[in-house]
Amino acid sequence: MRGKELTLMGPELKTGDKAPEFDAVDIGLQPVNLEKTAGAVRIFSVVPSLDTPVCDLQTKRFNDEAGKLDGVEIYTVSMDLPFAQKRWCNAFGVDKVKMISDHRSGSFGEHYGTMIKELRIESRAIFVLDKDNTIKHAEYVKEVADHPNYDAALDAAKSLAG
Repeated sequence: MRGKELTLMGPELKTGDKAPEFDAVDIGLQPVNLEKTAGAVRIFSVVPSLDTPVCDLQTKRFNDEAGKLDGVEIYTVSMDLPFAQKRWCNAFGVDKVKMISDHRSGSFGEHYGTMIKELRIESRAIFVLDKDNTIKHAEYVKEVADHPNYDAALDAAKSLAG
């Protein structure tokens, strides 16, 4: 982060790996896990906090793309509280991306290798999963302030859904 090296907890997942289970909540405080997201191609867009410029733009970009992708569900994962996620979505008209809050246990971050140990927030990453929970695209963004490769993730999702 800003040139300072930080420690990511958990494994570094790669294309071909089986997606790990996780336990989190949505903006209505309802449980969300891998099984509850099943049935579609999924993009998990992981961000440190919606209240930062790059995370804001990343989530809005995926919200715009979500309307163009049949058979693909897009989720934003952060440590933000569900109430903050809901407030942010309402403020910016984000209504196609589904929010996942990892604030309770951090299990998404720990199982997907995105939990920053020193800060207890998520790093920036993107995972594309097929309907069988196999990771078809994984990107861990090296510098938290950088954008991910949106096109690579969207292309991977389109190839699975099409």
